[in-house]
Amino acid sequence: MPSATASLTPKALTIPKHIAIIMDGNGRWAKERGLARTEGHRRGAESVREAVKCCGELGVEYLTLYAFSTENWKRPKSEVDSLMKMLERFLREKTKEMLEKNVRLQAIGRLHDLPESCQRQLHKSIEATANNTGLTLIFALSYGAREEIVDGIKSLLDSIEKGHLDKGMIDTDMFSKHLYTRYYPDPDLLIRTSGEMRLSNFLLWQLSYTEIHITPVLWPDFRESQFTAAIEDFSRRQRRFGGV
Repeated sequence: MPSATASLTPKALTIPKHIAIIMDGNGRWAKERGLARTEGHRRGAESVREAVKCCGELGVEYLTLYAFSTENWKRPKSEVDSLMKMLERFLREKTKEMLEKNVRLQAIGRLHDLPESCQRQLHKSIEATANNTGLTLIFALSYGAREEIVDGIKSLLDSIEKGHLDKGMIDTDMFSKHLYTRYYPDPDLLIRTSGEMRLSNFLLWQLSYTEIHITPVLWPDFRESQFTAAIEDFSRRQRRFGGV
């Protein structure tokens, strides 16, 4: 069967340059089926692969996935350990595929909080894909937007103390250069699965003018047709950025 995105070309749609996704609902998906939460996370990893595939087909340049928040460390240790092992395995197994698909991997967040073995694999995958020129896939790991803003303020203060920056030079553009996301454009479209109506401490600075698409579909069931619906919804929006 032809891909659901095959007939939806950039000429027919307005393609976001940067899409961010809050991947919510893995635990609920598993609970509804009487399965362990880890099975929901495993199925959710398949949706990650599907989203990357769709972005590649449509020409999306950046995809940021909220993979693990700073608040997620509060979950039971057994679940956190399982998630870290799953992340490490995903990176190890999918790096070859990312190379084949010309995907460049990046990561944002307090990455030093991740287990050392996970950090090593993450850096290996990032280095292996560094020269790829297609989709930039950004994992937000041990990420929190408030923490990012605090770290950005500390970075600004450090630059001022070292004489590299005068406080009169600080404006929104300058501050953005001290955030984790300084190398990437702000998202054009935010997708949140599971129907929740909140940002959950995700990219609070960067989402100021981002279009938001909420779907009741749980992340493990988020596939090509749901991704296409989000792009179609975005294509109907008129972005004024505060203007008329």
